[in-house]
Amino acid sequence: MIALLGTIGVGAGLVGASGGALSLASALFQKRIDYHRRAFVWIWLMVAGCLLAVLAMEIAILRDDFSMEYVANNSTRATPLLYKIATLWGALEGSLLLWAFVLCIYIAAAATSFRRRIEDPLVAWALLTMLTVCIFFFFLLAAPADPFGTLAVAPLDGDGLNPLLRNHPLMAIHPVMLYLGYVGFTVPFGFAVAALVTGRLGEGWLVATRVWTLIAWACLTMGILLGAWWSYEVLGWGGYWAWDPVENASFLPWLTGTAFIHSVLVQERRGMLRVWNLSLLLATFALTIFGTFLTRSGVIDSVHEFSASSLGPLLLGFFAAIVLVSVGLVGWRGDQLRSPGSIDSPVSREGAFLGNNLLFTLMAFVILLGTLFPLVVEAINGDQLAVGRPYFDRMLLPIGVALLLVMGIAPLLTWRSTDTQVLGSRALFPAALGAGTMVFALWLGAEGLGPVLGLGLAGFVIGSSCRVLFLSSRRNGLKSLTGRAGGGMVAHIGVSLLAFGFIASTSFSEEGEFQLSPGEVGTVAGHEVSFVELEDVMEGPNRVVRAQIEVKGRGLYAPAITQYPTFGRPIATPSVATSFIDDVYLTLVAIPEEGSELVVVRVLVEPLVGWIWLGGFVIALGTVLAMVPLNRKRNVSGESVLAK
Repeated sequence: MIALLGTIGVGAGLVGASGGALSLASALFQKRIDYHRRAFVWIWLMVAGCLLAVLAMEIAILRDDFSMEYVANNSTRATPLLYKIATLWGALEGSLLLWAFVLCIYIAAAATSFRRRIEDPLVAWALLTMLTVCIFFFFLLAAPADPFGTLAVAPLDGDGLNPLLRNHPLMAIHPVMLYLGYVGFTVPFGFAVAALVTGRLGEGWLVATRVWTLIAWACLTMGILLGAWWSYEVLGWGGYWAWDPVENASFLPWLTGTAFIHSVLVQERRGMLRVWNLSLLLATFALTIFGTFLTRSGVIDSVHEFSASSLGPLLLGFFAAIVLVSVGLVGWRGDQLRSPGSIDSPVSREGAFLGNNLLFTLMAFVILLGTLFPLVVEAINGDQLAVGRPYFDRMLLPIGVALLLVMGIAPLLTWRSTDTQVLGSRALFPAALGAGTMVFALWLGAEGLGPVLGLGLAGFVIGSSCRVLFLSSRRNGLKSLTGRAGGGMVAHIGVSLLAFGFIASTSFSEEGEFQLSPGEVGTVAGHEVSFVELEDVMEGPNRVVRAQIEVKGRGLYAPAITQYPTFGRPIATPSVATSFIDDVYLTLVAIPEEGSELVVVRVLVEPLVGWIWLGGFVIALGTVLAMVPLNRKRNVSGESVLAK
C-alpha cells in the first residue's frame, strides 16, 4: 500500500510538471492568457504529488517496511531514528526523490513570488524551463530509478546504509544543504534562458533573481563546508578535502557561481559583461547536472559515489542538451549581447572583477581537467590513471594566492579608473596588516614562500574589508553591515578566516604514530597523549574497540574501530581534541590482537582547523546580510524591475 501511494505520488508529480509546462507553452505560443493561471494548478499538483511520494518513503523507512526494495537495501531495524530519516537521501533512488522534491519547492516558491507577472513572457519562459528540468527528474523516478519497487519476499531485516553514512549527525544536514544549493541554481538558470528567448537582455532579470542566486550559492557553500567537516570527523585520515572527483564536482559550480555573483555587479553598474555573465550562469547549472552524472553513473570510484546504475547515459545526455541549448541561445543573441561600454582602465573595480572572474574560471578549468583526464584516458585505451593531490596543490596554489590579492585590492578601487596615489593611501592599512600577519607567522615558525605569502594576503583581505566597513559605518551605522557591499565584506572576512585555517592546517601540521600500553605517553608538537585503557564491547550487532586517550590539558578522548557484520572492513572513528589554536586528531590504526593491551595510535596536530568552520559561519552570515536591502522600502521581490 505504501509503495502504491509513493508510485501515485511520483505519477502525480510527473503529470503536474507536464501539465504546467504544456499550459505555459500553450499560453506563450497560442496567446491564451487564461492558460498562464492554469499553470499554478498544475504546479501545486506537482508539489502535492512529490510530497506524497516523500512521505510514503519516510513512512516505509520508519515502519521498517522491508517489502520495499529501497528500504531493504538501505535500512535496518536497529538504525537510530535520525539516520532512518536521512536514509531517504542515502542511496541513489531516494537522493533523486529528494532532488525532485527540493526542485518542486523552488518552482512553487518562484511561481508564487512572481505570481502577479505570470502573464509576462519572461516569467512564463522561466517557469517553463524550470518545469522542463523537473519533468526530466520525475521521468527518472518513474522509470529507471523507481524508488518504490517491491520484493516478492520481504527479508526479516535490511542491509543498512554504508557505515560511513550512519555515524555522524551531519548525514542529516550536509546532503540537504548541498541539494538546496545544486537545485537552487535552477531558478536563475530558468530566467537566464527566458531572457535569451525573449530578447530582454537588460539587467532587470538579474536584479529580480539576485536573492535566488544568493540563496543557492549560500546553501552550496555551506553544503561543501559541512561535507568537509563531516569528512574530517568520520574518515580517520585527518583531512577534510582530498580532491576526490565527487568533491570536485560540487566545487566546480561553486567556482563559476562565485564568479557570476561578483561579475554581475559590473553588468548592473556599467551594462558590461553580458555574454560573460550569462555564460557563467548557464555553466553553473550545467555543472550541477555534470556533478549528478559523476555521482550516479558509476564511472568513478569514490567514497561519495552512489551505487552504479543505468542512469549515466540519461544524465550525460541531459547535460549535453543543456550545453547545446545554452550555447545555441547565446550564439543566437550574440549581437544583442554586445555591451555598450568597455573597461576604461585595468586599475578599476570592474577591471578587478574581470580579473577575479578569469582566475575563478581558470581554477575551474584546472580542476575539471584533473577530474576528467583519468576518465578520458580510461575510455580511450582502458588504462586507469589517478590525478592526485600534488597536481591540484601545485596548479592551484598560485591561482589561490592571486585570488586573495584581487579580493583585497578590489574594495580599494573605484569604478572606471583609480588614481595610483589614491590606491596607495587606501592600501596602507590593509598592507600593514598583511605584512604584520606574515611577520607574526614567521615568528611562530611558519616556513615556505607560498604559505607565508598566503597568510599575509589573507590578513590583507581582512584589512581591506574592515576598512570598507569602518568607513561605511561612519555614514550609516550598523546598516553598513547589510546590503550587497556590507554583506560582501563580511563574507570576504569569512573567506580570509577559512584561508588561514586551510593554509595553516595543510602546511604546518605534524604527525606521529605510537604503539602504547596503558600509562605510556607519546608527544607530537608539544602535545602529550597517554593511553589509559582499552574497551572491547558489543553495541547491538557491531563490535566496537575503543581506546581511552588522555590529551594533556584537553581531557579524555576515545578513538574507536567498529566492525559491522554487514560490512567487510572495520571502520575507524577518530576523536578530535579541538581548540581555537589547533586540533589534536586521534585515530586507532588497527584492532589490537586478542589478549593484547597494546594499541597503535596515530596522532595529528592540525593548526587552526577550527578557523575553517568559523570562516564558513561568517561567510553564511555575510550572505544573509547581503540579502537585506539597505533601503527597506525597496521592492525586494524584484518584480518591478523585470521589464527592464
